[in-house]
Amino acid sequence: MEILVDVKDVRKVYEGTGKKPDVLAVDTINLKIIKNEFITILGPSGCGKSTLLRMIGGLEEQTEGAIYLQGEEIIGPSANRGMVFQAYSLFPWLNIEENIQYGLKIKGMDPQGRKDITKRYIELVGLQGFEHHYPKQLSGGMQQRVAIARALANDPEILLLDEPFGALDNQTRLIMQELLLEIWEKTHKTILFITHDVEEAIFLGSRVITMTSRPGSIKADIPINLEHPRSYKIKTEGEFLTLKAQLTELIRDESLKAMELEVK
Repeated sequence: MEILVDVKDVRKVYEGTGKKPDVLAVDTINLKIIKNEFITILGPSGCGKSTLLRMIGGLEEQTEGAIYLQGEEIIGPSANRGMVFQAYSLFPWLNIEENIQYGLKIKGMDPQGRKDITKRYIELVGLQGFEHHYPKQLSGGMQQRVAIARALANDPEILLLDEPFGALDNQTRLIMQELLLEIWEKTHKTILFITHDVEEAIFLGSRVITMTSRPGSIKADIPINLEHPRSYKIKTEGEFLTLKAQLTELIRDESLKAMELEVK
């Protein structure tokens, strides 16, 4: 098994301002991500899971420790890490085809190469016929399909998703979960996915990492041995429900601790 990402003894402290004290957000995280895995990170609000993802993405710098991608230390953003956020972050003045091609154009790829790659990923996310539409003409779920296609078009080593379906209605969210899982089953791109939804974490993940309340550290690393391809119907089956009960209990304990911290 090839270790793609290696997080070693990472801590993150946000410095206080004025009379506000420093805040320890993430405390001594050690995590190895294997190539082609789909890892979901689950934890209560404010536990530092998004901070961890942003450090892996190179958007934030850890206070202590180091993060490596294929043996090289991460010191900033790079095209080898694709990111998708809850906000759609598409360029409103570009159509769908142009949005997906944006990174390829920056790299200097020739027009035909860009067109071929864009066509592939438009088909992969099911947006044929919408190539010349603009973001404002699409639903939220369709905009997230474009964001995923744009990230994948750059062929990153790892795809980092920070609660990308959090703003969607429940039905659209379920459909997007199935779509993303189908994409992973076809491409086996390494994925790290942040969520606070227990069912989503189990349905998507090959491993679920649970985090403690702030300061965030890893509480449990649970393998998900459910068969692929997965259908939404699996959410009513016994093994899935057993995992859901186990993870719900873990997260409930940490959520209660987080609430106690807020009261203090």
